[in-house]
Amino acid sequence: MVDTTAAAEPGSDPRPNTPARRSWWGWGTEGQALPDAECRALGALVPGSAADPLPVPDIAALTLPKPRLAPPSALARLMSDAPGERAAHTYGKAYRDIVRALSGDLAAAPDQVAFPRSEQDVVDILDWATGANAAVVPYGAGSSVVGGVEYRAGRHNAVVSLDLSGLDRVLETDRVSRAARIQAGALGPALETQLRPHGLTLRHFPQSFEFSTLGGWLATRAGGHYATLHTHIDDLVESLRVVTPVGVNESLRLPGSGAGPSPDRLFLGSEGTLGVITEAWMRLQDRPRHKASVTVRFDDFRTATDAVRAIAQSGLNPANCRLLDPGEATVSGVAHDGTSILVLGVESALGPVDHRLAELVALARDHGGTSAPPIPGAAGSAAGTWRSAFLRMPYVRDALARMSVISETFETACTWDRVPGLYETVRRELGAVVEKVTGSTGLINCRFTHVYPDGAAPYFTVIAPGRRGDEVAMWDEIKAAAMQILGDHGATVTHHHAVGRDHRPGYDRQRPDPFALALRAAKDALDPAGILNPGVLLDPPGE
Repeated sequence: MVDTTAAAEPGSDPRPNTPARRSWWGWGTEGQALPDAECRALGALVPGSAADPLPVPDIAALTLPKPRLAPPSALARLMSDAPGERAAHTYGKAYRDIVRALSGDLAAAPDQVAFPRSEQDVVDILDWATGANAAVVPYGAGSSVVGGVEYRAGRHNAVVSLDLSGLDRVLETDRVSRAARIQAGALGPALETQLRPHGLTLRHFPQSFEFSTLGGWLATRAGGHYATLHTHIDDLVESLRVVTPVGVNESLRLPGSGAGPSPDRLFLGSEGTLGVITEAWMRLQDRPRHKASVTVRFDDFRTATDAVRAIAQSGLNPANCRLLDPGEATVSGVAHDGTSILVLGVESALGPVDHRLAELVALARDHGGTSAPPIPGAAGSAAGTWRSAFLRMPYVRDALARMSVISETFETACTWDRVPGLYETVRRELGAVVEKVTGSTGLINCRFTHVYPDGAAPYFTVIAPGRRGDEVAMWDEIKAAAMQILGDHGATVTHHHAVGRDHRPGYDRQRPDPFALALRAAKDALDPAGILNPGVLLDPPGE
């Protein structure tokens, strides 16, 4: 019933299983970054952008702060203070991170980067850091877009980035229960590759899938690609194993339980400030064999919203249910005529899905939609075009940043009765802020990434010209306004990007005061020295 995979043997290089050369400053791999000519072409589409792209700095030419501490000899094999590693672990991948990296601002670089190979290594590193008053920032693959892996506090003697990429194995697979015990540092593709021989899949595919880890998904309560049913990683957890400075917390592996508050829920979404997730038992599914997709056009976005609500409440549970407003449809290349586009997809491991897709299309047509014939799979279809644009968008964002174009995204969720008003308010009120900050109306586009019977998760994109040298301050002002608008309209500060440091003001307003007290008590109990990712979810003591 259970297959066991041996753990990797430790080697001399502290970084194990190094993937294709990752960009230290931007999204993804270096080879996928857009060249200067494409940067200029994109900039030309945004009146007021810079004439030429910012150059990508050479790490060898940058000045990093001198490391303030050295590891003890027993941990030296796990540590690196190489400039390239420290630079790559300084920031996540938010717009403001990209701009600061391009400007060569690495003042917040960690003093050491740790690459544990086992859970005991994590325990030993936390013990050492506690004694040295060194902050420890857990790091999965660094794809945070909310300031989740950047140290911004000031009372610690040093900072250690704890890179979990060495804990990257599927340790056990229980085919009978359709579950697996997986280490937290497993990247999405590696995880799925190890599950494939068993005919199983975790079926969790965020946009960052290629460049994010299971532990990162758990620590941030990540949302996957699938638009209905199990949209968040929370739904797929059987049990967690978490290293805290006061001991290891392991929950009992169960399909469900009513035994008091859930111990897993305490750590899901805790963003490394309560403990370091080292492994988890995850619920799996049989790999789908039958897929089909279709796109539906709507002349009116409000009507399209009503159609999506009907679909979300139908119980048909499409795998994909992405609604793109006219601006988003244009940017994605799936429509250029002012229509809104609904991308519908269904899949099954058991049998054909044509009938279910036909029912979904009928619902959409009842609300004024028009569709092309269903397409098995997505290759060559509008759905395929959208998916390609979706995966390429982070690289486009980086190219726009090099042209000093403000490119911000923020996602939220609210109940259906508030969705239309929120959509119009964001476009109107945030549009006024964008014009004030940038001198341009810019673009404010929206798509629905996830839908529920009682609400939707709108995802907004803002594009406007920036002023070279002022991009971060302009981004911050627009971001603050967006968070205020969401809070004022009863929408969450984040649906799946997490809180990090960038969403803290909105999160502080959103959470109830008694819960904040309980969270602070949990932090003090589990991390008495306050070393774990200080500033995430809670202010460090005395700050």
